[in-house]
Amino acid sequence: MSVPPIVLADAYTRLTEVLPGLDITQPPTQEQLPRHGGWIAATALAEGGDDLDTFLAWDDTQVRRDYGQPARPDVVASFGLHRYAWPACLLITVPWFLLRRVPRFPVTHVSYDRTAPGLAIGRLAARPTTFACLPGDPAAVLPGARVVPDEEALRAEVRAAVAEHLEPVLAGFGPRMRRRGRALWGMATDEVVEGLWYVAHLLGEHEGEGEGHSGGGGEGGSQEDRARRELELLLPGATKPYVGSAAFRELTGPNGESLPTRDRASCCMFYTVRPEDTCATCPRTCDADRVTKLLAAAS
Repeated sequence: MSVPPIVLADAYTRLTEVLPGLDITQPPTQEQLPRHGGWIAATALAEGGDDLDTFLAWDDTQVRRDYGQPARPDVVASFGLHRYAWPACLLITVPWFLLRRVPRFPVTHVSYDRTAPGLAIGRLAARPTTFACLPGDPAAVLPGARVVPDEEALRAEVRAAVAEHLEPVLAGFGPRMRRRGRALWGMATDEVVEGLWYVAHLLGEHEGEGEGHSGGGGEGGSQEDRARRELELLLPGATKPYVGSAAFRELTGPNGESLPTRDRASCCMFYTVRPEDTCATCPRTCDADRVTKLLAAAS
């Protein structure tokens, strides 16, 4: 039997409330995942054929339109992977963070459309095959549930679920990006960490954590602080195939401000388009420039 949509609905509703540029639906089992119009199946991205060429043509057009110049094909492919993998990872990490439930989504069970009007990120149609949860979760009796013993086992489920979905996608994008193995999984690591960290910031201060949450790692404070603690436990380093750790650290501003940042495991290659406009977590950005960027963002 299929996983009932109610298992993940609260998490996805909350996610799309704070991130209205993303829409998520869970089609019933009797319906095919959409593949018409602007929709593309994750399997088509993994196959790396003509459908991937069409997908990346959108990124090429966007770069030319927004920056007045073309980007290298491998850079375009890196942008395309990011724009898919960032929301795709949220399908898994947000239910884990809010509900302590970890769904599994093989590439055969996800479609993506980034052409929908009014949605800056796009829309995902996703149907989980199973989900992991903790003992005592009321969803443990529902179809598709797999009860795991503790928080560390649930973190292992997150790592496995993301890897299961992304591994074939990375294989499809890799030749276009001229990256392999460690470099690709470095990008995957960054998508997991930075996506959830950003969403937790949007969730705000001291928000309730939702049905089924066992309180793992949450000693109070903001959702953003809790996400940092949770992600450090999720990716402490040496958790292959992921590269490195969550890599959070603190910088100090000119007036003693605490400025949280992290060191990305990969580079998105945006510097090849705008050398003067790197992100605050880019490995190419020195700490002095990070402080300047973080203070500007805070103001």
